[in-house]
Order: sequence, then structure tokens, then C-alpha cells
Amino acid sequence: MTFPKSRLSGLGEETTQSHVRVIGTSLLAPSRCTLDDLTAEMFRAGGVGLAELECLTSLQVQTRNTVYEITVPRPPEATVFVQGGRVFPTLTEASFSGSSFGGSCLKLAWFGVGLHMEFRCSHGVIVTSRVRSISVRDASSLNGPF
Repeated sequence: MTFPKSRLSGLGEETTQSHVRVIGTSLLAPSRCTLDDLTAEMFRAGGVGLAELECLTSLQVQTRNTVYEITVPRPPEATVFVQGGRVFPTLTEASFSGSSFGGSCLKLAWFGVGLHMEFRCSHGVIVTSRVRSISVRDASSLNGPF
């Protein structure tokens, strides 16, 4: 079903029902704006939780713009060593916050395909482009003293 422009209160374009949730009789909100839909979409996309990883797990995360090498020395602490892109040209210690769709709702300690990763480090809060793939690297390929 397509909603006419007049029902979208100034959004300026038609929107299909698959991208919009009707609340009440006339208020519309993008489906990613509801907690239930956000949660369902995150699980549908796939990913890995920090708590699921073993000590010294190394991940290769391909985003739209960069390949990141991420080593997780102690998963419960959410401290990682990350390298990749303009912000992390060398191996850098950072706190991994989690993943989001780019807004204020963050799935804590979760690497999710299709989501943006968020790190906190000396440069401030760093939000990556969307994750395209996540792979676990062989432990022999770790870059650094741990």
C-alpha cells in the first residue's frame, strides 16, 4: 500500500507501508524508529556479541569504506585494539560501544552487519560507515603485543 504525500505531513514523497508504521489513525513513523522493529532488524542482519568472543579474538570487519582489524583482548571489558581507516592508521586502543543504524539507539557490545560501529578513544566518539561483513581471523595473524 502506498500513502499519498498529503498523509506524510511534509515528508515530500510517497512511502510504502513496508517502510512505515501507522500509529493511531494518522501519525506515521519510519519502522526503524520503533524499538520492536529495530530489534528485529538487528537480529535479522546478523552479527556477533562481544560476550560471545574468547580472549584475544581477532576480527576483520569490512565496512562500506574501510577494512578494520579488531582484536578483543578481554571481551567483558569492551576494550579493543583497532586498526584501519583514517582515524586508526596504527593499532589503537579504544572502547567498543556497540552498533547502531547511525542514530541514538545503540545495541551495546554488538558487531552487526548493516550497522555502524561506534568506538570511544582519544579522538572522541568514532562512528564507522555501515558494516558489510565480519570474519574471525586466525590467532597467528595478530598484530601486537598482548
